Amino acid sequence: MTRIKASSSDAILADNLVTHLQSYFVAALDALSCEVGESKNFEPIEWFRAQGEFGGGVRYVATDDILFNRASVNISQVQYESEPTKALGSATALSTIIHPRNPYAPSIHMHVSWTQMKDGTGYWRMMADLNPSIFNEDDKQNFDKTLKACSAAYYEEASKQGDKYFNIPVLGRHRGVSHFYLENFKTEDKQADLAMAKQLIENVIDTYVGIIKNQIQTHTEISGEAKEEQLAYHTLYLFQVLTLDRGTTSGLLVHNENDVGILGSIPSPVNKELLRSWKEKMPKGQEVLVQSLVDSLDDDGRVEESQKVKLAQAVRSFYQKNPEALKMQASGNVAVPTVQNHK
Repeated sequence: MTRIKASSSDAILADNLVTHLQSYFVAALDALSCEVGESKNFEPIEWFRAQGEFGGGVRYVATDDILFNRASVNISQVQYESEPTKALGSATALSTIIHPRNPYAPSIHMHVSWTQMKDGTGYWRMMADLNPSIFNEDDKQNFDKTLKACSAAYYEEASKQGDKYFNIPVLGRHRGVSHFYLENFKTEDKQADLAMAKQLIENVIDTYVGIIKNQIQTHTEISGEAKEEQLAYHTLYLFQVLTLDRGTTSGLLVHNENDVGILGSIPSPVNKELLRSWKEKMPKGQEVLVQSLVDSLDDDGRVEESQKVKLAQAVRSFYQKNPEALKMQASGNVAVPTVQNHK
């Protein structure tokens, strides 16, 4: 099969950008694997939307089990240029999550995407957030400094939106410690917007690789307590992604052709009983979703492909039956109609 890509000039530029950023990050992580891991490279897995007629994507997945718990660097482009019933022209994205195995090395999530409507309008979505199991102030300051340097006048707004988006109200905390989120972003200077997206992700990649390299080299002995802290955090990460994350939910509702890839962000294992304990904290109606997530897991809390498929089906089924519950999902200052755009 062949993925048919969008032909508009802006979509081509966006596709070139995310392809470059994927290669840039994978090369840096492969080099890190050679230095402190098993010297195993990431491997590509391709997927297709409507057998490639409407695009698809490719994700690079970690094979180094010493360095990574879970790691996936995904790019995609779904396009409807030949489908007259849809207002969306194309959506082009890089989305990546890295969960190191060392509990002192923080996880990272990044996303950059260009959405283009057939009327010629479009907007960027840019995200970068640092997610440690064990907090380190120097890492946070280093990450914040990079975000500020790359976004200049937009940093304060992006930080506020990120803190709002990654808040977990029922647990009284955030998912991470440093959050950057610009939604529906565009200026009158398209070239400057493109350049900002490139600079932001490249510099965050460089900073993050330095952070995890330092933490892995510093913490060579891992205590049982540190592993328990990581297990609890991984459980919280799954909880936030599958009950609050609008981007994940939108992806699962739009189609079912990349469920395993969309849930590539889920670490393994998680604490099933801890997840179950949060059910009673949920708003009325959403406790059903948490119970469905619990039921999708085996007692050992492992999250492999079969569990990802069950989790994806649980989320999709819940929101198909309860579309009003989408209002309770996380958002920045603007909640763009991603699912509606694909209809």
